[in-house]
Amino acid sequence: MERIWIDRRSILAGLLVSAAATPLAGRALAQHDPLPSWNDGRSKKSILDFVSAVTREGAPDFVPVSERIATFDNDGTLWCEQPMYVQLAFALDRVKAMASKHPEWKQTQPFKAVLDNDMAALAKGGEKGLVELVMATHAGMTTSEFEQVASDWIKTARHPKFDRPYTDLVYQPMLELLTYLRVNSFKTFIVSGGGIEFMRPWSERVYGIPPEQVVGSSIKTQFKVDRDGPVLIRLPSIDLIDDGPGKPVGINSHIGRRPIAAFGNSDGDFQMLQWATAAPGRRFGLIVHHTDSEREYSYDRKSPFGKLDKALDAAPSNGWTVASMKDDWKRVFAFQ
Repeated sequence: MERIWIDRRSILAGLLVSAAATPLAGRALAQHDPLPSWNDGRSKKSILDFVSAVTREGAPDFVPVSERIATFDNDGTLWCEQPMYVQLAFALDRVKAMASKHPEWKQTQPFKAVLDNDMAALAKGGEKGLVELVMATHAGMTTSEFEQVASDWIKTARHPKFDRPYTDLVYQPMLELLTYLRVNSFKTFIVSGGGIEFMRPWSERVYGIPPEQVVGSSIKTQFKVDRDGPVLIRLPSIDLIDDGPGKPVGINSHIGRRPIAAFGNSDGDFQMLQWATAAPGRRFGLIVHHTDSEREYSYDRKSPFGKLDKALDAAPSNGWTVASMKDDWKRVFAFQ
């Protein structure tokens, strides 16, 4: 079968247009096993050692609660990103749902490629085609209307391999890690290349991360007053691509503090890992390496989605932990 290559930033350019426990300041919470879905080994130990070091009052690496910021990529780090980014699947479904109102799409690219399920033709359209595709499906509505459309879709859409809702395809070990960090007074943020308004409607329910702690790619919006009152209109113009070098920019703009821990899975997270771990003091970076073709997928350097190449090579010299899904996780999803 022909391999289809779609550039990560091209996709993002197109896509643009567990409750937290009570914080315990000053020390790592003593638990029997705060990460039960992680196998004992170097990856799990590196997490536990880091949290212990930065939360123990009086220790040389102690970090005040206000500075305990941890950032997480979403696609491929917190939930499954294969066989394509979830928001790309959403955009393709939106084209099909809207096609009856646009008969011209049957003969017009890139819409024709979507309606014909011709992913090769869609890929050939490149960034221009993807931008055109998503501008037609994501812009031209209010933020409230888009939130409703995205919420309705995420409730019913199902993953093609697992035949489950996409929100079931979140990684149980990472959910435990989020909870463990929050128990130890970390503030956890999503910093994703995905659309910020696509993720916010369900991030709190799925991850325990409220919408104000979600940083993502965005299109421009405009305030206006219509007959129903004030609204924000989504415009067909890019505001921020929160991927690669855009992630530190988004962190600085939205969070205003430099993270002391960052978690990713691809080269799109490389600069975020650099930004978080290059500063003075105890820092932590972790890469989720997809090595399990049986329970999920196995991919890295040659994947069209979630390519992990440069960051994988840079991990040893930067002291980043590389967690193997196959070797370090007892289970991948809660339903397994």
